[in-house]
Amino acid sequence: MANINLAVTPHSFRAAAPQGTVLRNLGALADLPGTWMGNGFNLISLPLPLSQDPNRRKIFRLKLNATHETLSFTEIGAPIPNRGFAQDDIAFLGVHYFQQVSDAVTNAALHLEPGMWLNLPITTAPAEPPTIVRLATIPHGDAMLAQSDLVLTGLQGGPKIDPVDSTPFTLNQTTGARQNETSPIYLDQFTHTALPPGIPVGSIANPNLVISNAIRGQNITNTVVIRVNATPIGGINGTPIAPPSKPNNVGGIVNIPFVNINADANSFSAIFWVETVENSDGTQFLQLQYTQTAILDFDNIKWPHISVATLVKQ
Repeated sequence: MANINLAVTPHSFRAAAPQGTVLRNLGALADLPGTWMGNGFNLISLPLPLSQDPNRRKIFRLKLNATHETLSFTEIGAPIPNRGFAQDDIAFLGVHYFQQVSDAVTNAALHLEPGMWLNLPITTAPAEPPTIVRLATIPHGDAMLAQSDLVLTGLQGGPKIDPVDSTPFTLNQTTGARQNETSPIYLDQFTHTALPPGIPVGSIANPNLVISNAIRGQNITNTVVIRVNATPIGGINGTPIAPPSKPNNVGGIVNIPFVNINADANSFSAIFWVETVENSDGTQFLQLQYTQTAILDFDNIKWPHISVATLVKQ
């Protein structure tokens, strides 16, 4: 019998640095690795199919959920190389994440999302400061890349959580400014839908009230702030208004055709706060809060899908 050469070419590999080194090089993401658990609130306007609304009188239904969430992060230990041409190569680190959200009352699954956060270095082509990038895959048939326009570390004290507006709107064609809808056909459910148990009054108009209330009375000694956007619309989460001739083309969202036709997801903005909380006995724990708004387009209206949560590192 002829001899058979079973020699196998060794796999190439990228060696990971010691965990302490990896965490230091994650920058603003350094506290994320681990598992975080907590509660929040979800608000979304769902389009009604033509078969359910043939006269287009209701157009949508407002779905509200008190939520329970588990969010897990795992560090990527070896540097990720990106090949340069207009400038030298860059390398960066990041974290994998997996998000699971369920209804806090029924335990029914609402959302799951795998993805990555990346800590990118300063670049010269294009000329950009260090940034944070969030990559997400959503089972509705969406893939998203959102990049930071704001990263703040080492802030003393707690976060400044501004209100967020859930009202459906259009954009002024000249200025790009947000114009909230005033018709009762669009606003009725925003004033008459019952809130889930445990969600404070006023949270439909301003879902950020849920996370503001969650930290009331806490002694937060340090906060990290990360804001990421994908083709942001001016006025969402503090992002500036972009003139129509020069849109804020940061990141983007790609959808399957069904999503594009029926409820086009085309803009996203999120703010994450990583907080160090001190107990009365001097012990500390880490807390993560976020507010995020995805814009869905249907009936020629922009409908904010807003999710907020307060999570504690386990």
